[in-house]
Amino acid sequence: MADRGGVDRECEALRARLRAMEDAAERIGTTLDEAATCRELVGFLFRNLCDAAAVEPVAGGDGAEPGGDREADRAGGWVAMAGPPVLLTAAGAAASRLSVPLMAGEDLYGTLLAVRAQGGFTDHETATVHFAARLAAVHLGHARRMAATEQTALNLQRALIAEPGRPHPNLEIASRYLPVGPRALVGGDWFETVRLHFGRTLLVVGDVMGHGLDAAVDMNAYRSTLRDVASTDLAPHRVLRQLDALVAEDGGRRPATCLLVRVDPARGVAMFASAGHLPPAVFTAEGTGTLPEVPVGPPLGTGVGGYEAVSRELAPGETLLLFTDGLVERRGEDIDVSLARLARLRLPPGATVPEVVDAVVSGLDARHAEDDVAVLAARPRARHPATPPDPAP
Repeated sequence: MADRGGVDRECEALRARLRAMEDAAERIGTTLDEAATCRELVGFLFRNLCDAAAVEPVAGGDGAEPGGDREADRAGGWVAMAGPPVLLTAAGAAASRLSVPLMAGEDLYGTLLAVRAQGGFTDHETATVHFAARLAAVHLGHARRMAATEQTALNLQRALIAEPGRPHPNLEIASRYLPVGPRALVGGDWFETVRLHFGRTLLVVGDVMGHGLDAAVDMNAYRSTLRDVASTDLAPHRVLRQLDALVAEDGGRRPATCLLVRVDPARGVAMFASAGHLPPAVFTAEGTGTLPEVPVGPPLGTGVGGYEAVSRELAPGETLLLFTDGLVERRGEDIDVSLARLARLRLPPGATVPEVVDAVVSGLDARHAEDDVAVLAARPRARHPATPPDPAP
């Protein structure tokens, strides 16, 4: 009977171990966030096997150690820190300690410490702790590889969305690019400036449909093609016509919206043309904003054409603001309401061009936007002598 009782206890211990391992598989590694995985690991151990647990992640391997704001999450009498070291505490005197490396293959991601206030860990419990540690290490590896991939993608985006070309000295510009979310991948938002004859500069902002590497590649192709077409010094709407025709010949290219503004500081005039893009904003030196009416043609890549241009005078001190839809659009809101919010902004009187960008980004909470944000602002400097007439459109 004694042997049968021992077998029963061993079977029950084995069943408990299997249940615990199933629980660990469901609860550890639910996200690709290192700090969250550490919290899940110590939470599992604290609930099932020990009175206190700690994880100390280490840098190296596939990426850096997790960050975190170290705010405490309190639940069920224990405390989990959001950043390293993640620690759960419980009252106890003399304790048994079990230290386990967080290893996946040859990569070390940290050290796990499990503490029991009274009594040691059984063989089954020790095996469960080691299983949970290995499971967490695998997910930490996945998280670091994902973080490395995202950093590479973000570096690619920054390279592709590099600062726009140099405008003429008679035009001051400032720009900003904000990827959406903490795990942003490359997208299709971009801006550019192109020097033209007679001191004029072409301002460009565009948005290729979608995200990911394909959108970034198409965005770079649009940007390069537009530079070539714009260098012929055509009027903005004719630039769009040629760009649309060229893109339409490539059936694999994604559609894109685009807004062109040719600024002539000597005359104080701007000429606008749009391919399915939102209108620009104009802010006075006093900080009030308006939205010029710009005829909107179809997005680029349709081959339909039909683009028109409209001109507007620029008063001294006025700032042009070109942007992609992520700056203003909000889910479930009519776009006219979104644009009106931008026009209602009151910027600091006499703000510099970079300060205008800062004020708009802050005023519209663009850092928490639901899509990528690209902003290009420009303001003519002091007037220059008259220049020859524009070429015919």
